[in-house]
Amino acid sequence: MSSLTGVLVAAATVAAAAPPPAVIKAIDLSKPFAARSIWRFTATQGPEIDDPASLPGDKAPGAIALCLRKEAGPCDPQLQSTLRAGSGDDEFAEPHYLNQAEVVHGVADRALLWVQTASVHSGDGDQLVFNQALAYRRDTDRFVRVYGHSTGRNNNQEVRFISVGPLKGDIVSAEPTEKAPFGFWITVSSMASADTYKEVLRFRSATRYSDGNSLAVIDSEMPNIEQRLGVWRAGLPLPLPAGACPKPRLKDMELWCS
Repeated sequence: MSSLTGVLVAAATVAAAAPPPAVIKAIDLSKPFAARSIWRFTATQGPEIDDPASLPGDKAPGAIALCLRKEAGPCDPQLQSTLRAGSGDDEFAEPHYLNQAEVVHGVADRALLWVQTASVHSGDGDQLVFNQALAYRRDTDRFVRVYGHSTGRNNNQEVRFISVGPLKGDIVSAEPTEKAPFGFWITVSSMASADTYKEVLRFRSATRYSDGNSLAVIDSEMPNIEQRLGVWRAGLPLPLPAGACPKPRLKDMELWCS
């Protein structure tokens, strides 16, 4: 057997042994968006990889490919499939975790496709997390990305689509400040008339980093957020957090769970 033949046989064996990408999420978008054509969202995940932040031999989840497809057409680029623009050797530009992929409903019960993906973990456990929302435009029979925002994970960052209550349809983010006293920048974005999200509120939180509050930052700041937006005032029932909280209490505009 020639050396070239041996190489070809070995390559074919490796290719045959590699499992095909697995479908980890599939959503038929036609009905929830009353679309004129058949639209589908799919996410597939490849085989495990060597974990770039761990010991030799440790594995990490495989790369995830996102696809928004109209009938039998190609994947629509409006759904961003990378976490950030970067070179081909940027190991944090490729998603390896699909945290959320669902149809959510905002103002006037308008449907949006909400997708959150994340990178492999870095040496300190951090990740790059990308959040995006897509709206359907019936006049052009197309989806358009109306919101996109990246954060880290290690410092209690969060981006949340609000699906119920007076802020329904808004997107709230909490990201750490860079100077002491260390807290968070709270940002609220609302759907604008042109089917894009626009920032309507940004302030420094009452919540302090590592202050012992067990609630997520967005939950602890919700009275502060709603008061600043004019939908809550002292004396009204407290905005309840997303999780169980039998005895919520307010301290210096920060919600605590006793």
